[in-house]
Amino acid sequence: MSDGALTLGAVLARLEEQEREIAAQSEATRGRIAELTAQLVEFDRVAEEVRITRKTLLALPDPSAPTPPAAKLPDHPAYRQIMAVFAAADAPLRARAVCEAIDLEIAPNNVNNVRLKLKRLVERRILVELRQGLFTQPRP
Repeated sequence: MSDGALTLGAVLARLEEQEREIAAQSEATRGRIAELTAQLVEFDRVAEEVRITRKTLLALPDPSAPTPPAAKLPDHPAYRQIMAVFAAADAPLRARAVCEAIDLEIAPNNVNNVRLKLKRLVERRILVELRQGLFTQPRP
């Protein structure tokens, strides 16, 4: 054999070297596949948690519409009369108009007393004061 020709031993050594390289690359690829498989399993787990959370949140009642406890009307009969006036009214009212509606004499003392009662009803959130002195029932 000449110097340029490969000997059987050299070919076998070269094949063995190639085999080791391929085995190393194969092992590295298997490691990477195991890594990616673990990542995929984790992504699937997190996605399932998100699906469960979404399903749970959709099953909850709407938090934007809490129903406040009903305000208690004071016991005095004048408050029931005032509320009856507002139930029949189709527009906001002033204290003077409420006095007229419940047949009270239009005297400063009576108007001021009704105004104070209206303010108490506003504090209890039974009525709303749109602007100073103008009262109405809250709209849902």
